[in-house]
Amino acid sequence: MQCFVYASTRKADTYVWLAARDELSVLPESLLLLLGELRFVLEVQLDDERKLPVEDAEVVLEHLRTQRWHLQLPASETLATTSPGPPDEPLRDDRDDRES
Repeated sequence: MQCFVYASTRKADTYVWLAARDELSVLPESLLLLLGELRFVLEVQLDDERKLPVEDAEVVLEHLRTQRWHLQLPASETLATTSPGPPDEPLRDDRDDRES
């Protein structure tokens, strides 16, 4: 499958893969606002056998087939805007086990 990769000008090392060149209309409006302007960087022929440095080619292809786009984030980053809730069990303070 021919793929088209765009870099976010607002979020470093963040890329959007598209199944069709310049088909930015398939992206959710909220994602477009978050990423800012997208700059075309690469056209690549992608198949299940191709090794990618960051992404799993099969996952990228599945996203391109089902939703026409794939978001590639830096390994240490997510788009989550809320923090996870409290842990299921409270943290234990070992000092409670010591006798005074």
